[in-house]
Formats: sequence, C-alpha cells, structure tokens
Amino acid sequence: MSERLVWERDGRDWPHRERSRFIEAAGLRWHVQHWLQPDQPHQRVLLVHGTGSSTHSWRGLAPLLAQHAQVIAMDLPGHAFTGMPSGGAASAQLSLPGMAEAVAGLLQTLDVRPTLVIGHSAGAAVAVRMALDARVQPRAIMGLNAALLPLRGLAGQLFSPVAKLMASSSLVPRFFSARAAEPAVLARLLASTGSTLDAEGMALYGRLVSSAGHAAGALGMMANWDLQTLAHQLSRLQSPLDLVVGARDHTVPPAQAQRVLARLPAGLPSSLTQLPGLGHLAHEEQPEQVAELVIKRYFSPV
Repeated sequence: MSERLVWERDGRDWPHRERSRFIEAAGLRWHVQHWLQPDQPHQRVLLVHGTGSSTHSWRGLAPLLAQHAQVIAMDLPGHAFTGMPSGGAASAQLSLPGMAEAVAGLLQTLDVRPTLVIGHSAGAAVAVRMALDARVQPRAIMGLNAALLPLRGLAGQLFSPVAKLMASSSLVPRFFSARAAEPAVLARLLASTGSTLDAEGMALYGRLVSSAGHAAGALGMMANWDLQTLAHQLSRLQSPLDLVVGARDHTVPPAQAQRVLARLPAGLPSSLTQLPGLGHLAHEEQPEQVAELVIKRYFSPV
C-alpha cells in the first residue's frame, strides 16, 4: 500500500506512457495524455473518467478515436497521478462544480476547446456540469453509463453523509486500499460493475486501489458530490446529449438513462444506445465497439 502513486515507480509501464505529460493548472499538477491528429485539427475529444478510475480507462478507446481527432485525457483531481487539491478530501475542488472548474482551468492552460466530450459514469456529470456552466461548448456530450441522477430511496439519503464520514478520516483510505488490493476483494469489486476485464485491466485497477492517496481522492469526490442540483438543472442543458448504456451495468441502473432524457429540454438532440452483454466498464470491455459508435456518430462524412 502506498500513500500516493509515484510516476517514476508506478507509471513505468503505464498505458500510453509516451503520450503522458504533467501540466500545472488550476493549482494542481495534472497527469495528461494527448494524442495529436494533424489531419483533423478541428476535431478535439475530451475524455473524462469516473470516480476511482484514471487515464488507463481509455487505453483501448483513445488510440482508436485518435485516428479521427485530437484526443485529450487526464487523471481527475486526487486520482492516480494528478495531485490532491489543498484541503485534501474536504476540498471544494473535489465537488462537482469544483471539479468542472478545475478541468476547465486545465483546458484553458492547454488552449484546448473540445468539440466532443465523452464522460464515463461520474465523468459524464463533470462534462454536463461544465456545459451548464458554459465552461465548454461542445457539439455534443456522450455519457457512457452516465451517473447523472442521485440514488433513489434510503441509499440516496445515506450515501453522502456516509461518504463524508469516511472521507474525513485518514485511516479509512488506508484501510480501503489495503483491503481492495487483495486479489479476491478486487475481483469482487470489479465483478460488481457487471463488466469482465482482461488481466491488464485487473492489474491496473489493482495498482490504483493499492494507493491510499488515490482512495482518498475517490472518497473525497464521492463525499463532495451533489447530483440533486445537477438533475434539477438538466432542463437547461444546451449541448446535445447521447447516452450509451451497458445492459449489464450493475453500478448505474440502465433504466436511469430514460429518466435523464425525460429531464432534457424539449427539442434538444439526444439519443440512447444500449450495448447488450456489457457492464459499467463497457468502453474497457469492448473499446472497438464503442469507438465504432463514436466514429459513425461524430466523425463519418455526411
């Protein structure tokens, strides 16, 4: 178990290491991966991973999209190789508005204006928050198993207080990372998403969860999350929203997508695509299938 991941040690064989660089922006040191596509200078795709994940989540999808566009991915604040905000797990930069502002600050430093934002799970909420706050104006947002609505019932009432309590203790991330690093526990965690990953994917998540610093970033993100406000403001969204759901997603119920679409403004272009047999990590299970969907929808000549 380690406090924070160290690039020189833990990133030696990181997927697409040659695309990595470190950028100072919005008061943080960011790990960023960038695929340049000189033949498509006006197509720019921003990839935003979900809670507890990192740039590794895009290892299969990003290079496929990079054949058609510039692609930018980053580790979110407190995750993997991006620094933890000052204030730790209680930092406002780990809240949904704070994270949207921080990512916008990174884009400003990079001088990148994405034409398409693809967010996975909570990353889709960051993308929508950025659009609602006019921090990005993409042609479209694609949400992969998007987590855009609060949990229903008792689980929703308990989630935030419990997450705040867990994040407030420095011992909890250490305990979580020690337990989650056990192969059997990690296997159960990943199986609970409804997805089946290859050995590389399992090993990379194992590396992440063994870091107490990464666990603290993920717990802090969950503790500071407010999807109630976002859900109420979906009716103001102006960017077209395409939802892609894995039929076997056990993390975000696939039926939630229909409720999201019902909250969007009348006339806003939107779509819902279901991927049979795939779970919450569908883009890691079948990157080729997801890439084909993206390319046909956004990059194919009309």
